Amino acid sequence: MKIIVCIKQVPDTKGGVKFNPDGTLDRGAMLAIMNPDDKAGLEAALRIKEQNGAEVTVITMGLPKAADVLREALAMGADKAVLVTDRVLGGADTWATSTTLAGAIRNLEYDLIITGRQAIDGDTAQVGPQIAEHLGLPVISYAEAIEVKESSVVVKRQYDDRYHMVEAKMPCLITALAELNDPRYMTPGGIFDACAAEITTWGRADLKDVDDANLGLKGSPTKIAKASDKVRKGAGEKVTPDSPEEAVSYIVGKLTEKHVI
Repeated sequence: MKIIVCIKQVPDTKGGVKFNPDGTLDRGAMLAIMNPDDKAGLEAALRIKEQNGAEVTVITMGLPKAADVLREALAMGADKAVLVTDRVLGGADTWATSTTLAGAIRNLEYDLIITGRQAIDGDTAQVGPQIAEHLGLPVISYAEAIEVKESSVVVKRQYDDRYHMVEAKMPCLITALAELNDPRYMTPGGIFDACAAEITTWGRADLKDVDDANLGLKGSPTKIAKASDKVRKGAGEKVTPDSPEEAVSYIVGKLTEKHVI
């Protein structure tokens, strides 16, 4: 069984977020981590590998520094890693990103593709289903439990205040929730092996069946009108009541005025 896991290097928001003049994230200037939903998807793939036997390949699109999350995945137990990087792919929205990843995945064999539900730097939840659409695969989203059968997968799918039990024949694509599991830590031996491991690197020329008009910033139908790293707040209104009763009266009056109460 062959499993592909799509992972993404995302900004560690604790370290601050920076933007380029065109409104896109300045990823090279920020601390980065593996996207939490993607890490849960990777853990799910590794558990399937342990229980059923499988080869796990991780793939990411990004700057050359995105190789760091691929090595983290290898240290956790993944078997192979692919980095898709090229200047012409920069600034991609979800459409251009999914087109790129689908073009790369067409070079690989797979029974199951797992992606995170969404990335914390965009929160769109679009890339996984879009990859499935590009590849003509069935998709099960919002997975909170996965069971592999002989030629199909059964997924417990989160839905509002209940859940769905959905079965799909492989090959198919699943998007994973961070709540799916608790990802394992890297092992010392895994870290040593990951540092020495070879990462396959592909560029635009290696993508199959994609049009340049659908790649990178120019191929992204989503345009950012304005972006800022901090939202500035006004000074607000300052009052100095003479007594607790006057303070309570003032607060209640403001809440009433704003229709809060």
